[in-house]
Amino acid sequence: MTENAIMQIYHAFTPDNAIAGSIVVRLYHSGDQVRGYVREISARATADSIFPGEEMEPKAALRLARDHAQNAQVKSVYVELAEGLQWDNAWGVLV
Repeated sequence: MTENAIMQIYHAFTPDNAIAGSIVVRLYHSGDQVRGYVREISARATADSIFPGEEMEPKAALRLARDHAQNAQVKSVYVELAEGLQWDNAWGVLV
């Protein structure tokens, strides 16, 4: 099956549901576009790891997050939406 044939499931991020080792995609507005970056939550909230440090299109950020989650302690991918940003169902399912 191709990536498009498989509907990816993501979990809505809250500070209470993502534990150390969780992979989080932060999606936000950058001008008139939506961009994102991927981070892994560390045991100390101030020292999260960011992969890579540049902004990406949402699909690329979500794909990178899934790749990192395969080798992470927590296999789920969490999504943090910036204020006012709406989830696009073309990206997958957000639960």
